[in-house]
Amino acid sequence: MGNKMKKNIIALILIALFATPALAMNSEVRISKQYGLPYLPLMVVEEHKLIEKQAAAVGLNNVKVTWLTFGSGATSNDALLSGNVDIISGGVAPFLRLWDKSKGKVKALASLDQSPQVLNTSRPEVKSLKDFTPNDKIALPAVKVSMQALALQMAAAKEFGKENYDKIDYLTVSAKYPDAAIALTSGKSEITGHVASEPFSTFELNSPGIHSVFSSYDVLGGHHISNLISTSESFYNSNKELCKAILLALDNASAWIADNKVKAAELYITKTNSKEPVELITEILKNPDIVYSTVPVRITMFSDFLYDQGAIKTKAHSWKDLYFDAIFDRVGS
Repeated sequence: MGNKMKKNIIALILIALFATPALAMNSEVRISKQYGLPYLPLMVVEEHKLIEKQAAAVGLNNVKVTWLTFGSGATSNDALLSGNVDIISGGVAPFLRLWDKSKGKVKALASLDQSPQVLNTSRPEVKSLKDFTPNDKIALPAVKVSMQALALQMAAAKEFGKENYDKIDYLTVSAKYPDAAIALTSGKSEITGHVASEPFSTFELNSPGIHSVFSSYDVLGGHHISNLISTSESFYNSNKELCKAILLALDNASAWIADNKVKAAELYITKTNSKEPVELITEILKNPDIVYSTVPVRITMFSDFLYDQGAIKTKAHSWKDLYFDAIFDRVGS
């Protein structure tokens, strides 16, 4: 299938999606989450039925919330485009591509977390990106399009120059977080690097022979959001009160995690069937680098980078170009 035909098919899907009436109020809302601690707020929302409670508080009774789990932001995007889910969660990078592709018809409803993407390696001689060789493989949830791929490109641009942002993309391979972590720490795989989020980055660093090459916080100069939830304009416009209830539910979840780190760690282990000790997850949640908040932080640094390299065609002049107005009362960047 040629590129032109692919683009035409995508355009038809987008037209069909956004021309279709959204679900009515008080109906089912389908929300996706992914693997890892960045999605803990959604796990809390699900466990404590916070959407149902917030919706009922504003008179939206009998709202049914259905939860799905996907392995990558690209998969989540496809699910939204196909109409199989109403609200998706995922990394900043796949979201920005979908925002651009949909001409702003898909926007973010709320941020989920501020957390670093960390490149770990099993090769002791690797101290920077310059030390990787053609024999290395760096695992990512999805090559080219994932949040981790974007973090790697931004790190490469900083180290090799902006024009060489994709210099080591040829080393990257797609792998789910759990599979990549096991491969990296086993010492028996071709994977010698992994750009990971929590708890996988800490799990790897606690394993013998693994060390960190960079953190995206260092690349961007501080905290940034990594993951968010987004939806279509048609769904948002037809369900504004429900979307506000979802935003408040996430606020409540973030506050609960901050006040109940041990219980939050226990919930994460239960929800994900993680084999990690609760003490390890608790310590990660106590790390000041891990912040759960609906507020956008440094998202335009990502959109500017993608725009400058030609990966997206639309420039976001403000973070408000990327989000629905339910969150405009917060201070973002």
